[in-house]
Parts: sequence; C-alpha cells; structure tokens
Amino acid sequence: MDIEIRLLKATEKPPLELLLLADPSEAIVREYLSRGKCYVAAISNEIIGAFVLLQTRPETIEIINIAVREDCQGRGIGKKLVWNAIEKAKEERIKTIEIGTGNSSIGQLLLYQKCGFRITGIDRDFFIRHYDEEIYENGIQCRDMIRLSFDI
Repeated sequence: MDIEIRLLKATEKPPLELLLLADPSEAIVREYLSRGKCYVAAISNEIIGAFVLLQTRPETIEIINIAVREDCQGRGIGKKLVWNAIEKAKEERIKTIEIGTGNSSIGQLLLYQKCGFRITGIDRDFFIRHYDEEIYENGIQCRDMIRLSFDI
C-alpha cells in the first residue's frame, strides 16, 4: 500500500465529505480551510485521508482536522497522517504542534498519545457551545474538547 501525502493543489476542491467525518459542521470546516493548509493522502490518486494544519501562534501549529475514509480505517493511515503533520511542522521550524479531540473520541485519544502527544487541557462544553446538534460517539455525548500537544 503506497500512500502519497501531499498539499492539496489550489485547483483541487477540498475533500469536504472526508473532513466532515472528523468535524460535522460544514461551516466550521470551510472557515478553517480558508485559513489553513489542507494535505491529502492518496492511493493510486484516490484520496483516502486528509488533515488541515493551521498556524495558531508564533512557532505553534494545530492539526485542526484529520480524517481517514471509513473503509480505510484501522490500517495505520491515521498514524501516518499524524507523523506527516509533525514532519511538516518541523520543516516550518515549528516548536509545538497541537491537536484537539472530543472526550468521546476514544480511538483518536489513543492514537495521538501513541504518537507522543500529551494532554494539556480540557475546554469544557466546547462542543455544546460551538455545534448546534448533539454529537455522540462510542455511546458517549461529545461535550468537552481534550487538548493535546507535542513539543518538537
């Protein structure tokens, strides 16, 4: 399985359906796409994953969205995307890379910690304040944003 990870070309449409797997608000996804850099993962030119990097402060970048097509999950592609994002941050001389996920996103919390991210905080009721619809994963209501960071 040969995966190419590259910056989305200016002539390409962002993989919105894919990004909506990780963030159900199209308005929010479109807003951070306008400010960030979208990278895509492809096998034989078919996009199967994506992530968006957004510089939030000097020397700090955030993985604002990371998603793998549902039929491709469980193959280590998410881990490759996280490591690629860390490499991109290193290339840009970033010192800290951050990521946030929902309290109900058990698999994502496991992945990020396996990649070396450490929990730095909790934004209580983040998903209640910023999303109109209730979100449930793994039988748990997604209420709080768990913030993690990785020092490069």
